[in-house]
Amino acid sequence: MIARYTREAMGQLWTEEARFQAMLEVEILACEALARRGVVPRGVPSLIRRRARINVPRIHAIERTVKHDVIAFLTQVGATVGPSARYLHLGLTSSDVLDTGLSVQLVKASDLLAKGLTAVAAVVRRLAKRHRHTAMMGRTHGVHAEPITFGLKLAGWYCELTRDAERLQRAREIIRVGKLSGAVGTFSQVPPQVEAYVCRKLGLKPAPVSTQILQRDRHAEFLCQLAIVAASIEKFALEIRHLQRTEVLEAEEPFTEGQKGSSTMPHKQNPITCENLCGLARLFRGYVIAALEDVALWHERDISHSSVERVILPDATILLDFMLARFREVLEGLQVYPDRMRENMRSTLELIAAQRVMLRLTEAGMRREAAYALVQRYALKAWRERGSFLALVSADPQVTKRLSPTKLAACFDERRSFRHINTLFRRAGIREA
Repeated sequence: MIARYTREAMGQLWTEEARFQAMLEVEILACEALARRGVVPRGVPSLIRRRARINVPRIHAIERTVKHDVIAFLTQVGATVGPSARYLHLGLTSSDVLDTGLSVQLVKASDLLAKGLTAVAAVVRRLAKRHRHTAMMGRTHGVHAEPITFGLKLAGWYCELTRDAERLQRAREIIRVGKLSGAVGTFSQVPPQVEAYVCRKLGLKPAPVSTQILQRDRHAEFLCQLAIVAASIEKFALEIRHLQRTEVLEAEEPFTEGQKGSSTMPHKQNPITCENLCGLARLFRGYVIAALEDVALWHERDISHSSVERVILPDATILLDFMLARFREVLEGLQVYPDRMRENMRSTLELIAAQRVMLRLTEAGMRREAAYALVQRYALKAWRERGSFLALVSADPQVTKRLSPTKLAACFDERRSFRHINTLFRRAGIREA
């Protein structure tokens, strides 16, 4: 799966070739802006665009000597351009090119993540509609509570994924900025109009105020938003893991032909993909800590953030893209067992009606505390003795004098738990059609 994934667009976005191409585009657009102002001869930008070539091994070779990646980049590109290379990087500082190029990459990464998230949400929506009325136990603290439907659980996931899509959009917007304001952000060598031109051409906004760099609270927020998306995937994967437990077995992740679950126990079918996703979410949160550490830098800049970002930003976006793709595969092959869900509901021995009995007694005039105590006493007795809760409450005169057999029986009709399912689906944005 990983080998197949690495051929996808997100991996290509973070190659050295792609990084230097983004930097080159910033340089050429800055040259165009200066040509429009008469600082650079008019035909130079198009000449540079035609001649400029990226040679990554050559850049690395030069960097081993100069110990500066942007100088190595400019030296290598300049050799392919010829004399007109003197107009490259005119009045700019390294971070003008590095940070603006990085923003271009992060915006593209955001767009790819949004596509992946949309695909996951579509599968969840489809499953929710399919299982709108598939009854199962709702659990709190891992213990049976009251009935829900599997579709309603998935509708909640769909709502969360919708919020995740909004988070990705906010992340994209916070990082969709560039800067070409020079060494300490004062535009001492190039005017703000150059920055505005370059950013407009790249689909970015000029940062209102920058130092030598774009401020790293933006990158920290970007990763925080992405980390919440990763946490959502972890939450959903953890739920599938719980539902796959032998004692529950209401749903299972796909187990493909030829797959083996254990080197020694042939019967094993383990939720390894969902476990993998939970582990990767932990890794993702580590990137957030590193990004927050990058916010505080010395004065107008230092480069303690740079080494960190060259790891965490490509890794985080690639990782989340991978998690989305992998979770989509889980959902598309998810095995759901409605009969087992029904069997597990029956195992609670009618106790799921306890709240309704208590409320009907309260409505009929019994003090709430007394009704709670009565119902709890019979519920615990039924559970410990594996008896009938309905039979126990039906034999209590405090109950029968307040509730007719019909009203009492209605408390045990599970359909009452589902009468607002369609309303909830509409509120989740999941229509019948």
